[in-house]
Amino acid sequence: MNRRLSFGLVFLSTYMAITFATSRVGISQVTTMEKESDLIGVLKSDSPPGDKAIACKRLAIYGSAEAAPELAKLLSDDSLASWARIALEAIPGSKVDEALRKASESLQGRLLVGTINSMGVRRDAGAVETMSARLKDKDSDVASAAAVALGRIGNAAATQILRKAIVSAPVNVRSAVAEGCVLCAERSLQEGNATLATAIYDDVRKAEVPMQRIVEATRGAILARKQDGIPLLLENLRSSEKVLFQVALKAARELSGREVDTALAAELALATPDRAALVIQAMADRKETVALPAIVKASGVGPKLVRLSAINALGRVGNATCVLPLLGIAGETDVELSEAAMTALAALPDQSINNDILGRLPKAEGKLLLALIAVVGQRRIEATTELVKALKNSDNSVRAAALKSLGATVPADSLSVLISQVAAPGHAEDLEIAQQALKTAAIRMPDREACAAQIVKTLEASSVSTKSALLDILAAVGGTNALQAMNNAAKSTDPELKDVSSRLLGDWMTIDAAPVLLDLAKNGPADKFQVRAMKGYIRIARQFAMNQPERVAMCKNAFEASRQPAEQKMVLEILKRYPDIEMLKIAIKAVQVSELKEDAKQAALAIAEKVTGKSEEVQKLLAEAGLVEIKK
Repeated sequence: MNRRLSFGLVFLSTYMAITFATSRVGISQVTTMEKESDLIGVLKSDSPPGDKAIACKRLAIYGSAEAAPELAKLLSDDSLASWARIALEAIPGSKVDEALRKASESLQGRLLVGTINSMGVRRDAGAVETMSARLKDKDSDVASAAAVALGRIGNAAATQILRKAIVSAPVNVRSAVAEGCVLCAERSLQEGNATLATAIYDDVRKAEVPMQRIVEATRGAILARKQDGIPLLLENLRSSEKVLFQVALKAARELSGREVDTALAAELALATPDRAALVIQAMADRKETVALPAIVKASGVGPKLVRLSAINALGRVGNATCVLPLLGIAGETDVELSEAAMTALAALPDQSINNDILGRLPKAEGKLLLALIAVVGQRRIEATTELVKALKNSDNSVRAAALKSLGATVPADSLSVLISQVAAPGHAEDLEIAQQALKTAAIRMPDREACAAQIVKTLEASSVSTKSALLDILAAVGGTNALQAMNNAAKSTDPELKDVSSRLLGDWMTIDAAPVLLDLAKNGPADKFQVRAMKGYIRIARQFAMNQPERVAMCKNAFEASRQPAEQKMVLEILKRYPDIEMLKIAIKAVQVSELKEDAKQAALAIAEKVTGKSEEVQKLLAEAGLVEIKK
């Protein structure tokens, strides 16, 4: 059987044993023990494996070197070795190191591998000689574990052994030796010995080892050299190996210094478009030293893929110097480039750009004006005066852009600008856009009642078609004023207004529409508008959050006001959805209606099954209604 699979099965069986042991009430209190001697006593006893495993875990917290001998005895136990190592790896002191070393002399296979791993975790310098011998073990798993352990120890002796072995080790162990070398190099770098780290990384890069190890060493070799690593960085940016190109990009993001940015900028002219696009993104991630002029240049000329990458990068790291180039791109005929430039202009992080854009608006014409207006809206810049001027432009697209930007930016005290564009548009073709702009502006107003009041004032003197548009906007605003205007329109004699208002009320998003809908359902004529009102009222009772007495009251009102059995059946569904004794009473009463009898019976029985705590009252109500009793 595969060793890793075998180990996994043993680990799983032990875990299940622990779970079972700890789930038995009164069997073991080992999980509450904190005294080391008691825990050691568990290890010495004939306690179940589950208890011993838990004792090991607690010794990792409370144990000392005194526990090492008993823990070491478990290193040869298939089911408990891993648990013993948990404690041994955590307990400080040379006695633990000695115990692990001694145990390793008599172990084999996966148990030996585990013990070697623990010696590496502890970075036991005294184990270097042992690991050096194991590096030549016939078992490749053992030799590989020894190599990685030497890397974790990482002292001068371990480093020397691994550097020699990277050339001479068997092929199936060499990857682990390379991993150990990389660990030694990382430690040397942390300790300030960049020269040694560089030499070790180069050993690995030149060795016949798997590509993953070469990748790790290449990154380290670049970073260890600092500025002197730039030639190696560029070499790998040009590598035919995709993984080496990717690791060079990673290193480019990590290596500090403006010289790196200069080198990356120069590389753009040599790289293929797909790689140049990725190099630009790496440049943009170096925000503090980014070579911005190079990215601006790349955004304006060259392959489209590169330009799009550069434009995107400018949105992240650009400043005021990027506004004019991006505006120029925004005016290009290529839609993808134009939209990317607009997105970048909207995202530019420098807030001083807003003043730059406002300063350009008065004198702008044509495509530049169109782009500036759009950017005003995207950046939420308040420019009402200039946008209102643009509404008189003869170009339809300029007026449309101005309306959209007004929708995104107009302040509350200038909302009348958009209201007037809906009530009396200067150009008929602007009406639909003006309506959408007003809706956009209205729903972001801080005082919705004041906003609705302004719209209602215009509503009263408008044509029917304008009223319909304004009602749609009022529905989006919501609130008391909007609801009252909707109610008035629903009671008007005009069929179009009744149609629009009843439809909007049926979809109203707050519970305060319920009384209005009920009034229309009860007092309106028996037509489609009355049906809409009732369905809207029932929708609120079914979907909206409210306390149970309120919902009960709405269901009673709906039953009384409904003129169609179909509507009453909808109410029965609500009763079943929110069952209580009062809902049961409504359902039982509905049994008396011939068209509802069977549906009401089923609803009553379904509710009765769910009502708890009032069994006697439920049985009495069912009995009085002549319904089959439910089980108590």
